[in-house]
Amino acid sequence: MSETRDLQGGKAFGLLKAQQEERINEINQQFLDDPKYSSDEDLPSKLEAFKKKYMEFDLNEDGGIDIMSLKRMMEKLGVPKTHLELKKLIMEVSSGPGETFSYSDFLKMMLGKRSAILKMILMYEEKAREQEKPTGLPAKKAISELP
Repeated sequence: MSETRDLQGGKAFGLLKAQQEERINEINQQFLDDPKYSSDEDLPSKLEAFKKKYMEFDLNEDGGIDIMSLKRMMEKLGVPKTHLELKKLIMEVSSGPGETFSYSDFLKMMLGKRSAILKMILMYEEKAREQEKPTGLPAKKAISELP
């Protein structure tokens, strides 16, 4: 039996997340060492932000974002997509066949010149989050206004 099988729930999940983060850090280092991206002085902070975003949605920790993970990502961003639209997004980002895209594919999309639909959605979501930082207490709601 492998070591991860012997661990209970949270410990196994923590170990998987640590392994995933290690793989992603190795890929980030390859991009930092790549002369193609050396002119971007913001690269280390961008890579850190992209790593967090990717890890948030790589729910099965297999290193790829599949159609269900992408569906959850889009719904969470408030931009739900149909199955066909999701397949098109994956085909646009993925460098290989199949219905997943890797972290490397994700970085090439986010750092590249091509403006993929997914890149625009993620960037829009980031700008929207910067603008909507409410201060103070939330307004009181009547019972009829609750969902």
